[in-house]
Amino acid sequence: MRILVVEDEPNLNELIVKKLEIENYTVDACYDGLAAYDYFHMAEYDAVILDIMLPGMSGLQFLKNIRSEKKKTPVLLLTAMDSIEDRVKGLDAGADDYLVKPFAFDELMARIRVMLRHTFSSISNVYTLEDLTVDCDARTVTRKDEIIALSSKEFSILEYLIRNAGIVLSRDKISYHIWNYDYDGGSNVVDVYIRYLRKKVDEGHEPKLIQTVRGVGYVLRVEE
Repeated sequence: MRILVVEDEPNLNELIVKKLEIENYTVDACYDGLAAYDYFHMAEYDAVILDIMLPGMSGLQFLKNIRSEKKKTPVLLLTAMDSIEDRVKGLDAGADDYLVKPFAFDELMARIRVMLRHTFSSISNVYTLEDLTVDCDARTVTRKDEIIALSSKEFSILEYLIRNAGIVLSRDKISYHIWNYDYDGGSNVVDVYIRYLRKKVDEGHEPKLIQTVRGVGYVLRVEE
């Protein structure tokens, strides 16, 4: 899952990013509304954590702009303004949630998980396809009740595939979703990780679930 953090206070920005990375999210971060607007249109994000008081463009204006473009990416507002009127303004502008500073990081993480469940129309963060089960909160994978150990990046790719089961995802789409702008890896990195996943998830099991769509990308589904 890829998240954009927009917070102009450097120390808080850094702390949020570190906490998200510990929780195995892919994170991009910036410090003003104009930069955030550019970031947002250059990648596909699962969520945005957005301060309201920002230089360049306010968080509320950023939010109004992306909602006017029919972008449905969930946005959690961070602000020191805690009046009911301020909360109403944020929610009316299109925010999905609202958290007042100072806040507990455990609560921030919980609110992000809730937003992502709503995004994928899931009551829980547990996804199943045939005998494969992926628990996105516990970050565990089982097939036929056998636990499969995955690296962080392997899990992130499998999570992205199973959340979009049946949808063909291009290599670029997978790459942009899993790695942030700081990544400087090879062009075939997605193919390499798909090979790792096939060996761990599909080898020795039927049916094979990770399918290649030649010339397009990959999809998690049962071939008929």
